Amino acid sequence: DVQLQASGGGLVQAGGSLTLSCVASGVNFDDYVIGWFRQVPGKEREGVSCIGPSDGSSYYADSAKGRFTSSSDNAKNTVYLQMNSLKPEDTAVYYCAADSYPPCTRTMSKFEYFGQGTQVTVSS
Repeated sequence: DVQLQASGGGLVQAGGSLTLSCVASGVNFDDYVIGWFRQVPGKEREGVSCIGPSDGSSYYADSAKGRFTSSSDNAKNTVYLQMNSLKPEDTAVYYCAADSYPPCTRTMSKFEYFGQGTQVTVSS
């Protein structure tokens, strides 16, 4: 079974940084890409970033470019999302997800598995 567990959320002031972690089990990083999504109550889920731990592909939404960086530790089956220069509008529940059809694409529409989210709150 595929399981994804995101962690690392919290409360941070605007301009601060957080690093989210996603531990993936039942996922072979040779065959999957891992994405980060976020959702605010009452709004659609937004794809934030994607990384192909083995194929090297990546994608960042415009809202994340230049501030967020995704990386992977393949030995630990873990993907990270380093978030810098955080803004209040980054406040959301962040989810990691797995897609068994690499590479990363800008649509981020084919993710099959989602984990439980972690809350990120950025205060002004």
